[in-house]
Amino acid sequence: MTPADLAARLGIPSGPLFFPVTAYGPDGAVDLDTYRAHVRRGVEAGAAAVFACCGTGEFHALTPEEFEACVRAAVEATEGRVPVVAGTGYGTALAVRYARLAEAAGADGLLALPPYLVIAGQEGLLRHYREVAAGTALPVIVYQRDNAVFTPETVVELARTQGIVGLKDGLGDLDLMQRIVSVVRSEVPGDFLYFNGLPTAEQTQLAYRAVGVPLYSSAVFCFAPEIALAFHGALESGDRATVDRLLDGFYRPFVELRAQGRGYAVALVKAGVRLRGLDVGEVRPPLHEPTEDHVKRLAQIIERGYALLEEGK
Repeated sequence: MTPADLAARLGIPSGPLFFPVTAYGPDGAVDLDTYRAHVRRGVEAGAAAVFACCGTGEFHALTPEEFEACVRAAVEATEGRVPVVAGTGYGTALAVRYARLAEAAGADGLLALPPYLVIAGQEGLLRHYREVAAGTALPVIVYQRDNAVFTPETVVELARTQGIVGLKDGLGDLDLMQRIVSVVRSEVPGDFLYFNGLPTAEQTQLAYRAVGVPLYSSAVFCFAPEIALAFHGALESGDRATVDRLLDGFYRPFVELRAQGRGYAVALVKAGVRLRGLDVGEVRPPLHEPTEDHVKRLAQIIERGYALLEEGK
């Protein structure tokens, strides 16, 4: 799949972007059968793409061997129905290595996570992502967050780089994003993809759409695809009543619960998948499991979300 092909497929917001959790068995090892089932359910539920082994998928916790096995399993489970985009990261050499593992496993694209640990200048960041993009034939989406924050001028250079097709924003600075979208639109012809990558992106997607960022990741899709699909459909059709009902009754309470613990952007999602009947195991360290009380509250929030769907019929 060429960068243009991936851009065309992901540029049409036909459904939520699915970031599956990585399943572990009772012994803590990766459970590929359960992982395939999780990915398959998501595709069958209506995901527009599968982002395997990214943040929600605990990229940081996987060995290279586990990473390649999981990406390959995701490719097998999707059966070509939607693109599979794999995470990559760490320092430049390791990021290129993971990118090549993803390519060998059959991935259609890459989500390049921030470099490990270092606070780099714009010149160094640009060099890093250009080397990742040159390392394989796969199209690359660059993830802006934490220690990888770009000036609009740097994003222009990224957009001009062969193989880099988009920017995912996990920073939340809408003024910066508006300036990025504007200057890239002015200086780089052609389509460049933009994604809202904040945790529980539905909560901020109305604002992101207004500045020209139409795509977003949906962690909620992992455990409540019907809710995620209803929200996405309402957003696309302009059904503000449904958008507001789900924001007020489901997404805001979920975000408030997520704020109760570090790492809950992943741990709560994994708990939600277990609550919905698929045993994907616990998170690996350094993440930790939600408290029993928080899991009970999560179950109540999920129940309320599905009740809201019934109220809207």
